[in-house]
Amino acid sequence: MYRFRDMVIEGKMFEAMERYIKHGIIPGDFLQAVIANDLFLAVGRADKENERLIPAYVVYFYNKAPDDCHGSKEIMIAYSAKKQKEREESEK
Repeated sequence: MYRFRDMVIEGKMFEAMERYIKHGIIPGDFLQAVIANDLFLAVGRADKENERLIPAYVVYFYNKAPDDCHGSKEIMIAYSAKKQKEREESEK
């Protein structure tokens, strides 16, 4: 769970963010748009609840997430690949 002002990200959305950050598992379309810093697309893909929470998602990624995991689609893909490689190496 993450709280920013009166907004709370929890449940499956918070779990999807954690999976991405910890393991590089790319989430659904809405979170991909947030991670890629495409807020026009994020608004278009958000349901009513997530539309209201967009400021909380932005603040979370800015303040809590690793700097190298967000900012553009290319950064997201590179971060996912890096985490995949880390998982593969740890399984050896």
